[in-house]
Amino acid sequence: MELIYLDNNATTRVDPAVVEAMLPWFAEQYGNASSAHTLGHLSRAAVDQAREQVAALLKAQPNELVFNSGATEGLNHALRGVFDAFPAKRHIVTSAVEHTAHRGACEVLRRAGAEITVVGVDADGQLDVAELEASLGPDTAMVSLMAANNETGVRFPLEEIAARVKARGVLLHVDAAQAVGKVELDLQRLPVDLLSFSGHKFHGPKGIGALFIRRGLRLPPLFPGHQERERRGGTENVPALVGLGKAAELAVKHLPKMERILGLRDRLEASILALPKTRIHGAASLRLPTTSLAGFEGVDAEALLLKLGAQGVCISIGSACTTGRKEPSTVLEAMGVPEAYRTGTVRFSLSRETTEAEVDAVAAMLPALVAELGQ
Repeated sequence: MELIYLDNNATTRVDPAVVEAMLPWFAEQYGNASSAHTLGHLSRAAVDQAREQVAALLKAQPNELVFNSGATEGLNHALRGVFDAFPAKRHIVTSAVEHTAHRGACEVLRRAGAEITVVGVDADGQLDVAELEASLGPDTAMVSLMAANNETGVRFPLEEIAARVKARGVLLHVDAAQAVGKVELDLQRLPVDLLSFSGHKFHGPKGIGALFIRRGLRLPPLFPGHQERERRGGTENVPALVGLGKAAELAVKHLPKMERILGLRDRLEASILALPKTRIHGAASLRLPTTSLAGFEGVDAEALLLKLGAQGVCISIGSACTTGRKEPSTVLEAMGVPEAYRTGTVRFSLSRETTEAEVDAVAAMLPALVAELGQ
């Protein structure tokens, strides 16, 4: 049985060119990037090259990037760092549809004395920007929001948000885990202060990512040490950083081709909406070209996932980080989705490797499975 992998928001397959680039750094070129000898110098040069490659993807300056273990570490560094760096400002604003890792980090800060304001979304998953602006005050240290939702794919209007937030003199952090490598992010033009992401969401290795820190903003490190210009301690993971850099280089080349993936997503959604009592959550909003969160009224989502899995199709029920839990999706709750659709919602997430044949195969399977499960 050949697998059809449509769970790319959870993780993507590491591109073979990324694997090839990484392999020498596990064996022949194994030096510590901080060592003052030939192997160390080679590793340092590889880390520097990766920093330039990632900076080119984001249109940032290389020295504005702090390499880390991924988006979860990055958003914790951003939130905790701002909280510690600006003790006179205890207020943080976020949204009702953030990732579980983000909500957890905010809860830790709330227990430490922060005031957390959670701004709602409408039925299409879109942020109420006016409510966001109204929530800002003289004690607001930072607004921290995702660029694109991991379940619905809905993209927040970052340019408008940034303009309003920066006009009030407030810092802006963006969790771009789902957006980097899928849509263009130009940090020369977009005035965000902090931006976090992971390599494994755009065909790089797991366990590596970065936090963009705008030049001039100084935050205390989560892990003290001399590495990363004393902004993140710990021996550099050179093989993973080489892979991250290569993944970023490939993403620059593939970004102009994402229109093809958008066409495949729309093709899949058209087949879903042709079935009775179906909906695409967030369909009226601007979304990632890769993401389709589909609701099937009266169908048990877990049963549909298992039925598709038996035929080799890999999908998910909402976020991979909440799979196996019985709690309802906080994203769908925030959007006011009726219970009959919430319990029948599954996520299809595509990548640049998804083919038309795969989409058509899944579309052909769905009518019989949905009819069977809806009885």
